[in-house]
Amino acid sequence: MRSVSAAQSQLRNVSVRSHAEMIPPSTPITASVVPVVHSGEMSPSVAIGSGRRTVVLAICCSALFMVGLDNTIVNVGLPEIGRSLHTNVAGLQWTVAGYTIVLASLLLFSGAAADRIGRRTIFQVGLSLFTLGSWLCSLAPSLSWLIAFRVLQGVGGSMLNPAALGIITNTFITPSDRAKALGVWDGVSGLSMALGPVLGGILVGTVGWRGIFWANIPVGLAAISLTALLVPDSKSARGRKTDPVGQVLVIAMLGSLAYAIIQGPSAGWFSPEIVGFFLVSICALMILLRYEPRRADPLIDFRFFKSVPFSAANATAICAIAASAGFLFLTTLYLQDVRGFTALRAGLTLLPMPVMMAVSSPISGRILARGGARVPFVIAGAALTLSTAALSQLSTTSGPLFLIITYGLFGIGAGMVNVPISNGVMSGVPKSQAGVASGMNSSSRQLGQSLGVAIVGSVLAASLHGSMNGGFLHAAHAGWWIMAGCGYAVLVLGVVATTQWAKSTAVKVGADA
Repeated sequence: MRSVSAAQSQLRNVSVRSHAEMIPPSTPITASVVPVVHSGEMSPSVAIGSGRRTVVLAICCSALFMVGLDNTIVNVGLPEIGRSLHTNVAGLQWTVAGYTIVLASLLLFSGAAADRIGRRTIFQVGLSLFTLGSWLCSLAPSLSWLIAFRVLQGVGGSMLNPAALGIITNTFITPSDRAKALGVWDGVSGLSMALGPVLGGILVGTVGWRGIFWANIPVGLAAISLTALLVPDSKSARGRKTDPVGQVLVIAMLGSLAYAIIQGPSAGWFSPEIVGFFLVSICALMILLRYEPRRADPLIDFRFFKSVPFSAANATAICAIAASAGFLFLTTLYLQDVRGFTALRAGLTLLPMPVMMAVSSPISGRILARGGARVPFVIAGAALTLSTAALSQLSTTSGPLFLIITYGLFGIGAGMVNVPISNGVMSGVPKSQAGVASGMNSSSRQLGQSLGVAIVGSVLAASLHGSMNGGFLHAAHAGWWIMAGCGYAVLVLGVVATTQWAKSTAVKVGADA
C-alpha cells in the first residue's frame, strides 16, 4: 500500500529545510523510501533548466511507479500463478514475501549506500537489478525460481526510491520547487496503486500471469538509458558508515520470522524446525537491541522509540499495512477462486479501495492541519475495523453493493492513516535526523506488508480443507478478524499517541537527542 516518502538532503551551500518543515501536514507522504540525512554534498546542486528538471523528476517517478505497481499488480495474478505452477497457499505467500522481506531488510542499507557511493550510481544499479528480476520472473519455470527472482527484484527495489528521492532533492533546489516535485511524487504513488489491480487484470486476462512482470521491462530499460544521459550525480560529504553486522541481524530476524509463520501450518507450529526459526528471530532481535546503541552510526537508532508518538506511528504503520496486505491477498483469492471472476473483473471490482484511498488521503491532511492527528487516526482505525469485520461475513452470493461499500470503506481507512503516521514519525526527532526516522518508518511499513501476507495466509492455509473454491470462506474467517484487530489497534494507538503525556515524551526525546 502506500509507503512513506521524505525529503532527504541538506545542501552545504544553500539553506534547505528538513522534510518535516518543507511539506505541510496536509500533503500525503508516500513511497517506500529511506532518505538518509547527511551533512553536505560532495558536489553542490547544479542549476539546470526546468525542462531537464521535469525529465529527471519523470525518471525518478518511473522507479516509484514500478515499485508501487509491483505491490498490487502481483496480487491480482496470484490465483493464476497458483494454478500455473501448481502451488499451495504457502507458495503464494512466498511469491509476495520473497520481495517484501528483502525490500524491508535492505532499505536502510541502500539509502546509506546511495549517500556514500553516489545516488545516480545506486539508482542505475537498482533499475538494472529490478528490470532483470522482472524479466527473469516472467520466465520462471517453477515456483522456486519465481521466488528467487522476486528476491532479486526486492534487492533492486530497495535501491530505487532512496536514491531517486535524493536525486530529486538535489535537482529541485528551492523549497517551493521541491515541495511541488514531492507532490508529483506522491501522486504517482497513488496512481500506481489505482492502476495495479486493473492493469494486472488486463495483463493476466490477455497474456497470462507472466505478463504482469513484462510491464516493468520497457519502463526500466528507458529509465536506465535516460538516467545515464540526463540525471546529475550527487553524494554526501560524509556518508553514514556501513553496518554489516546490524544488516545481517535484520535479515536474520525478518527472514526467520517470515519462514516460521509461513511454514508453520505445514510443518507444525511446535515442530523443532519452526520453533528453531522463531528462536533465531528472537535472538537476532535481542542482539540487535544490544549492539546498535553502541554504534556511532547505527542502522536503527533505538533512541527515537522513547518518543511515544514515534513508536506508535511505527506500530500503527505495521498494523495498517499488514491489514492492507492481508486484504489484497484474501480479496484476490475470493474474487477469482470463489466467485469465478476473471482477473480483469476482479481488478475492476477492487477499484473502490484505491479510489477512496486517493480521495481520503488529502482530506486526512486537512483534518490533521486544523485539529491534530487524533481524528484521522480514529476514522482510519474505525473504517479498517468495520470493513474487515463486515468482510468476515462474505458469502458466495455477496452482492456488488456490499463489495463496493466494504472495499470503499477499507480504502477510506487506508487513505486516512498515512498522513498522521508520517506526522507522528517526526514527533520528537531532531531535524538533522528526519531522514533516518523516515527510513525506519519505511522499513516498518514493508515489515507490515510481509507480516500481513505471512500471518493471514498461514491462518488461511491452516484452516483450509479441500479446494479453495469450497473451503475458502470458512478458512478466511479468522483472517478477516485478525485484520479487524489490526484496525482496532490503529484506533487505540492513535488515541494514545495524541495524549499530552505522549507529546511530552516526544519533547523530551527531542531535547535529549
